[in-house]
Amino acid sequence: MQEAQGLLEILYLIAVRGLSMTLALTLISLAIGFLVGTALALMRVYGSIELRIIARAYETIFRSIPLLVLLFVFGAALLGWFMWTGSLGGAIFTAAVFALALRSAAYQSEIFRGSILSVDPGQMMAAQSMGMTDMQATRHIILPQAFRLSLPAWANEYAVVIKDSSLASAVGVTELLYFGTAFIFENPAQFLGIILMITIIYFVFTYPVTRYVGDSMTKKLRELGLGGGR
Repeated sequence: MQEAQGLLEILYLIAVRGLSMTLALTLISLAIGFLVGTALALMRVYGSIELRIIARAYETIFRSIPLLVLLFVFGAALLGWFMWTGSLGGAIFTAAVFALALRSAAYQSEIFRGSILSVDPGQMMAAQSMGMTDMQATRHIILPQAFRLSLPAWANEYAVVIKDSSLASAVGVTELLYFGTAFIFENPAQFLGIILMITIIYFVFTYPVTRYVGDSMTKKLRELGLGGGR
């Protein structure tokens, strides 16, 4: 009974402490990646040749480097860049966000670029004929549709980022896996229970999103004639 109580306490601490850090790491990284990725996509589609080269180079570089390597680059080799946060823990967390966001931006840019190109070019021409500038047409006509088209792929990116956030434990970010492995080290007899708990948490925070947003939005987009495959 005492052993079961001890396991429940461990699982509670993992869920409360580690999960909150994992979600913060994931959501902030996705938000930054969304902004950077959107800018890169617009550079690829509407930018000059120089901007297209820069955007393409960014995507190639950050999609080619393993995330764990990026985490060590920013979370160890360049950690001093992030000491403005005021604490070592804050610096490590910020560095991990930076690594995850830069990598996610490279993938999100490709998602958004494909979605922008999927919007009927005639809509840009129609908006221009009504007196809209290219920027106004892009903001009010093209991007809202492109973001909607990108939802199924973006849901997959969310799932990738939340799972990849577990790698941040390698540089000392106190997220879900970090607490799990710490408790396993102190309580090796509870290995199976702790690992199962971590597995269930990741499943709960990934499967419903990819299932609903991915499958449901793909079906809805197909019914609206906006794509979504077969």
